[in-house]
Amino acid sequence: MSTFGASTEPRPSRVDELIDGRLMAQLDRLDVMSRKIFAGKLQGERRSKKRGQSVEFADYRQYSHGDDLRFVDWNIYARLDKLFLKMFLEEEDLSLLIAVDTSRSMDWGNPSKFVFNQKLAMALRYIGLINHNRVSLFSFNDEGGLLPLTNLRGRRRTQEMGQWLLDREPAGGSDFTNAMRTIALSRQGKGVMAILSDFMFKEGYADGLRYIAGGGYDTFCMQTLSPEEIDPGSHGLAGDLKLTDIEDDDRAEVTVNAALLKRYQERLQAYCDELHEFCIGRGMMHVRLDTSMDMSDLLMDYLRKRGLLK
Repeated sequence: MSTFGASTEPRPSRVDELIDGRLMAQLDRLDVMSRKIFAGKLQGERRSKKRGQSVEFADYRQYSHGDDLRFVDWNIYARLDKLFLKMFLEEEDLSLLIAVDTSRSMDWGNPSKFVFNQKLAMALRYIGLINHNRVSLFSFNDEGGLLPLTNLRGRRRTQEMGQWLLDREPAGGSDFTNAMRTIALSRQGKGVMAILSDFMFKEGYADGLRYIAGGGYDTFCMQTLSPEEIDPGSHGLAGDLKLTDIEDDDRAEVTVNAALLKRYQERLQAYCDELHEFCIGRGMMHVRLDTSMDMSDLLMDYLRKRGLLK
């Protein structure tokens, strides 16, 4: 039986193997960016264009009957004999929600899709914590169900978050639709959501993504693929093979030749393009990631250009 693409990469066993000090120092300069205006329940570290009580002056407007006299600018009144109110930019909360696919198909490729997403999730969540965002984590597959770790704040929660990621194990199928339905029903407030997966679901991605589209969240679908998936021919896949689905043991016999590999790559590109168009049409972002990408370059350059980080 062929073991093409089977992951040989050791899984991290310590938090500093998910994120090291050098990368943390780089990430200290980043923050999560939203394209929308968010209204959180707490007065946090996030400024929005909503007018309210805060520390940053925004503008003046004329006084109307019933306005709070504490915000009258008495200096202007002394000069003009008219009442004007000071207006401020209100500091508001931003939630960062990250959902990680832990189905068995993610434990594949070199570098492993599962390990790559562990490290990427750790980095994104670290950025959220150090900027005092409200961070929530979810993993999903059809054996363990949807596992949450919610409402983390502050750098001191880094170790707890890292250990939670280390404890995750790839198993079963994805159960993507049910996972997204549950997340959509349980989401609180507004913010940014990132889904880390290969999006290769037998039931399809459409129903699941429809559940989480909109609702005040900027959603990033981060499609993670291994080099063997992107270009299997250059990684030695050839000849008569018996293929076994890693999630449900479905089997097929194929003869791999140049023509088949060309059709495969065309279909993979078409699938990724369809996912991209589906996301864009519903106000979501789609980014395709290769597990061979350097994590520092990915975070400091690639994701900044695509609007997730700043």
